[in-house]
Amino acid sequence: MATRLERAVLVGVDLEARSRRSHAAAVSEFDARLRPHPTSAATADEESNREPPESQFRGGLVRAAAGCGGPGNASADLNAEESLAEFRELAASAGGEVVAELIQRRARLDPATLIGAGKVEEIAGVAASAQADLVLFDHDLSPTQLRNLEAALPCRVLDRTQLILDIFARHARTREGQLQVELAQLEYLLPRLAGRGKAMSQLGGGIGTRGPGETQLETDRRKIQRRIDHLKDELEAVRRVRRQQRQRRESVPVPTVALVGYTNAGKSTLFNTLTGAQVLASSKMFATLDPKLRAIELPSRRKVLLSDTVGFIRNLPHTLVTSFRATLEEVGQAEVLLHVRDAASIYGAEQKAQVDRVLGELEVQDKPRIEVLNKIDLLSAEERLGLASREEIAVSALAGEGIAALLEAIDAALRSDPVIEAEFRVPQSEGAVLAAMEGGMVVRSRQYEGNFVRLRVSGPASLVGRMRSYRVRDAVGTAETLEN
Repeated sequence: MATRLERAVLVGVDLEARSRRSHAAAVSEFDARLRPHPTSAATADEESNREPPESQFRGGLVRAAAGCGGPGNASADLNAEESLAEFRELAASAGGEVVAELIQRRARLDPATLIGAGKVEEIAGVAASAQADLVLFDHDLSPTQLRNLEAALPCRVLDRTQLILDIFARHARTREGQLQVELAQLEYLLPRLAGRGKAMSQLGGGIGTRGPGETQLETDRRKIQRRIDHLKDELEAVRRVRRQQRQRRESVPVPTVALVGYTNAGKSTLFNTLTGAQVLASSKMFATLDPKLRAIELPSRRKVLLSDTVGFIRNLPHTLVTSFRATLEEVGQAEVLLHVRDAASIYGAEQKAQVDRVLGELEVQDKPRIEVLNKIDLLSAEERLGLASREEIAVSALAGEGIAALLEAIDAALRSDPVIEAEFRVPQSEGAVLAAMEGGMVVRSRQYEGNFVRLRVSGPASLVGRMRSYRVRDAVGTAETLEN
């Protein structure tokens, strides 16, 4: 018997002045890419239609969202409709069935309920008539706001961070990922314990009036804090193991290239195309939580390790950034970053800015970076012509377009173990040496001289150095003498 999907009401809240300003910025960015700007409703429909139909509302969790455009809000750079379109994808990724949507515009946010008492009453009526299970706000709610909304609405209330944490919990497969998600959840819950449910309510406010509710609250806080400390110890052990693994990798000169980017930009699909791996590539947000490493060969025959990492999102909750620091350390150790962007998204500039913010928090914004525009198969011929003059590498990970150019760009960006040209004279009887050269270098020319083979090659300096006993001369014409 199929599990009933929980029902949700999506509620958007926007500060009017910021909404007009951000909408104009979105239009300007899209026009610059030679693509007509759709209305907000059309934008939502287009984004929805790009998802496989069967992936829209799978799972057992439904969320209702309220997107706000004020300071500190996760949707600060988009208007209410645009923010709601993205948050609808988050709800779908959590397995949600959206049953109603409302939008409220305010001059300022209400410190008690975020949206105002009148709007709370309206949402309560809509939620009751639609038999909604949840109302979720695309904004971080303060403990006071959360308590007030839970008391006034006939169903559960979740905010943006709680929804993202729920999606992370659903997609965590490894022990490390589960530890990181649990740590983020507990760190978010700890300051919000007070007043959550009758078992934790205070019975009085004066001396001698504190009842078992306060005792239970303090007990729960101590238990959660002990669990947080334990999780941090376990994750530190994970970091030590990762450091040891990196040290072993560093003993062999194999550089790492990390895929980074906004969630659902197609990083995992690109990872699969480049490596031939079969990691989960889903249209749902945050499908990848655990880093994955695979070796790939570049046109120069150099080997590199490609790392697939968790996607970023606007105002990624700080608890997630800190909890997933062990995972994101792979980004810090990478020599080159591949910033994968959705070429078909009308919010490309804003998404790029959000990724830059997270990379800045990780202190890796100065690393060599290759900008990769993915999903060009979703663009029209005119739009693709507009990309030809840009510096980014345009690819379609799904169709395999542009992959050769991307590999060449990675080759050019690497600085460790540089590619050099050299000439060797190897006895034909040294089959293993010849095989190693042909397997690890690009052979530019080959000549047979009696029992010897003269090879002109380009390859990694480390491999050329290991073969120095057979080297005749380098590519710039030093004296032709055998170093043997």
